[in-house]
Amino acid sequence: MKKIALALIFVLAASPALAISRYNPLSMNCASVRAAIHNQGAVIFRYQSPRGLPLYDRYVRNSHYCDATDYAEWTHIPSKDDPRCPVLNCQNIDNLDGMLFVPHYQL
Repeated sequence: MKKIALALIFVLAASPALAISRYNPLSMNCASVRAAIHNQGAVIFRYQSPRGLPLYDRYVRNSHYCDATDYAEWTHIPSKDDPRCPVLNCQNIDNLDGMLFVPHYQL
């Protein structure tokens, strides 16, 4: 019985990582990119850099989707209609450079 309970705990702990959606932002317009993030809370976008290298990262709706030592910060990714579509991704809290308050941006 203990083995079954332990196995169930491992399966439940791993399921959120498996459930995150993956998209190519270059096949979506900026509004769709932002809507996907807003509707799902967190998504992974994978696309090719201008040099041809694959790039990917996790983008979030707000800081609640980041680890405890991270916060959501604005960045840009390319989309079909906008080369600088504004989105949020998690950054380490050490990047705040002495700010007193952690910003709480929301998509």
